[in-house]
Amino acid sequence: MMLLIWTLSLLLGAVVGKEICFPRLGCFSDDAPWAGIAQRPLKILPWAPKDVNTRFLLYTNENPNNFEEIIADESTIMSSNFNADRKTRFIIHGFIDKGEENWLSKICKNLFTVESVNCICVDWKSGSKTGYTQASQNIRIVGAEVAYFVEVLQTNYSYSPSQVHLIGHSLGAHAAGEAGSRTPGLGRITGLDPVEASFQGTPEEVRLDPSDADFVDVIHTDAAPLIPFLGFGTKQLLGHLDFFPNGGEEMPGCKKNALSQIVDLDGIWEGTRDFVACNHLRSYKYYSESILNPDGFASYPCASYKAFESNKCFPCPDEGCPQMGHYADKFAGRTSGEPQKFFLNTGDSSNFARWRYGVSITLSGKIATGQVKVALFGNKGNTHQFDVIRGILTPGSTHSNQFDAKLDIGTIEKVKFLWNNNVINPTFPKVGAAKITVQKGEEKTVHNFCSESTVREDVLLTLTPC
Repeated sequence: MMLLIWTLSLLLGAVVGKEICFPRLGCFSDDAPWAGIAQRPLKILPWAPKDVNTRFLLYTNENPNNFEEIIADESTIMSSNFNADRKTRFIIHGFIDKGEENWLSKICKNLFTVESVNCICVDWKSGSKTGYTQASQNIRIVGAEVAYFVEVLQTNYSYSPSQVHLIGHSLGAHAAGEAGSRTPGLGRITGLDPVEASFQGTPEEVRLDPSDADFVDVIHTDAAPLIPFLGFGTKQLLGHLDFFPNGGEEMPGCKKNALSQIVDLDGIWEGTRDFVACNHLRSYKYYSESILNPDGFASYPCASYKAFESNKCFPCPDEGCPQMGHYADKFAGRTSGEPQKFFLNTGDSSNFARWRYGVSITLSGKIATGQVKVALFGNKGNTHQFDVIRGILTPGSTHSNQFDAKLDIGTIEKVKFLWNNNVINPTFPKVGAAKITVQKGEEKTVHNFCSESTVREDVLLTLTPC
């Protein structure tokens, strides 16, 4: 009789004290560290799987525009376009979001242009459109459902978890961590601006951490403190590689506004996603574009963004620079035991990719006051003019700067130099560049360009290889 009662309670999802158990997924408690700690003071259990309603929406190269809804069942998977010879990438959305949002399927479509892959958008909108504290517990169910799905693939197809990549945004990043902690040998997790509230500073089993997969990479785009700056993302290092584009807090093209002063997490998302959460959403936009730009998001190891902006972290070290986003795993074998921070700049709107160049100019001619700009010309295109120096232009002095170009110009063929001060000078001084050295951030080669000429202001001087 007792056995029958226990079996019924398991099937129905029974609360035993402060623990709730479900078939397939196991038991969930509200003991520490899941609840009742400083970061999560409220004792709340996750909802039942039927209420969270985790759905798996499969896109493949054969059905790139319309998903097939599949479940963790061999016959359903077998009758779909799922291909066990391909990698599988799951994309998991965050708080008050849904698996049918365009950004998830857009990542899939971008993937299909570079690989054959099973792309599964995980929808848990039923469990995400609730109070934030409840949603932060519901991701435990989502993670368990994803892990069970991978287990079914392993059991029925001998499918290796090393072929699985979980991509999670916001709360979805921590759901991916939960799935990874349940799946030994999981290949990769990418955290897209993992959310801060209820997770920052918690023990590893609660949040995303490097032990959740063989390779964990994280993109931070909204890491300013939640109060008073309303930064949704965490600044805590959670992966083997943690990327902080534009410093990780304020993304170019995102302006905070009056609505940002509202600090009620539950009240601000509906209908105001791009308006309020622009920084937070940039993470998946960068990832999506990185798929199509394999070398457009080179990221530099650096102690801080201030040091990066001060040109102290250029060029790449001997082991190279990882690419933020889709191709970060090409750097997987070069990770150290310690978490690593990487910095880069992006554009302020699509296309976000940038290519960083370092320029050093040795001036010639007469002493003058003004500013110097250069433009680089290569076999794939040219940059616009970038400032190198403003102030006193002394012949023989050398000045350096770095800048981020909108395109990879390819093999550098020439450099154009321009100076001006917008002040009438009756002596009409001539200034030139005896030598300009140019280096691309990911390359060790330094290219030298020379000229013996000098020019008046606002006259272009072309330097050729020397």
